Amino acid sequence: MNQPDAAGGIAMVLPASEAFAPGRAGAIALVVRRLAAATGASVIGAACAEPGFPGIACDPVRFRAPLAYNAGVLRRLRRLRPASIDIHQQPRLARLAARLLPGSRVMLFLHNEPTTMRGLTSPAARAGTLRRLHAVVCVSDHLRARYATGLADTARLVTLHNPLTLAELPAPPDARRREILFAGRIVEGKGIADFIAASAAALPRLPGWSARIIGGDRFGPDSPETPFVREMRARAGAAGIAWDGYRPHDEVLAAMAGAAIVAVPSRWPEPFGLTALEAMAAGATLVATRAGGLPEVVGEAGLLVPPGDAAALEAAFLRLAGDDAARDRLAAAGRARAQLFDTPVIAARLQRLRDAETPV
Repeated sequence: MNQPDAAGGIAMVLPASEAFAPGRAGAIALVVRRLAAATGASVIGAACAEPGFPGIACDPVRFRAPLAYNAGVLRRLRRLRPASIDIHQQPRLARLAARLLPGSRVMLFLHNEPTTMRGLTSPAARAGTLRRLHAVVCVSDHLRARYATGLADTARLVTLHNPLTLAELPAPPDARRREILFAGRIVEGKGIADFIAASAAALPRLPGWSARIIGGDRFGPDSPETPFVREMRARAGAAGIAWDGYRPHDEVLAAMAGAAIVAVPSRWPEPFGLTALEAMAAGATLVATRAGGLPEVVGEAGLLVPPGDAAALEAAFLRLAGDDAARDRLAAAGRARAQLFDTPVIAARLQRLRDAETPV
């Protein structure tokens, strides 16, 4: 395994639960992989499995308890003394790193709701974290606003959207399948029940169209068959919706590249909405909900419906399936909007944040 040589360089620290290997990486690890490759950073994490991501040095931390993981990360950082340290999703670890390595610029990256995150639940804790770090980086303006709740001073609280490396995406086929695709975790908050209900109602009125579901309870081939997954599988089967289960990320992207419509029907406030960005970049026509950061990602390049409204989702499917020109317009707008999130664009902004004396 490649070992990092980050002295004077950049180290990116993953959450203890995040696997860092092809076929097992979740959304945070994929974002870190893209930014590490673009900025020459090394990665520190608990699950740097073989084979890793080509060209990225990854240092595994072995541990039996969460505090032991933090201690292992700090030992590596004190040995490496990187100039910049990007710590993802771990406020307390970021504060410790800033205190123990005063010569490094430590930034905390937040991918989820901050006000319920351990170490950030109170305005005082969030304000104290801002004072101690070079910056707190939120992946959407939606999350930034949530972090700012109750704060008078938001200096060094910034937004940096998640990246997607457009050059790595599969080429779309000459003709797209007349398919409505859901790709994501099979959990209630992702709106899978609404997708199944909307598809079941729409498909009888759409000759030649089909629907498909890709995903599992979590990322990886060992995703468990939870009671909720079993129930959704049964509902999908009764409606004639194909069920592929978990598939590696490259297969998901290929499915998006071939589907006419991709739905992101989240009920919960998405912190960002990486699946929506992937769908737009793949050239699919996107239907998403007005939930969390999704409107910020989608803009005018997709059709937005209220969260938890299966009838509105059905109406969107019927409208788009019956209007080739509308699908083409939205697909073109989606591809254009995805350019704003291309990894080289986001990585350049990240480097400016690292280099700035006072990030704004």
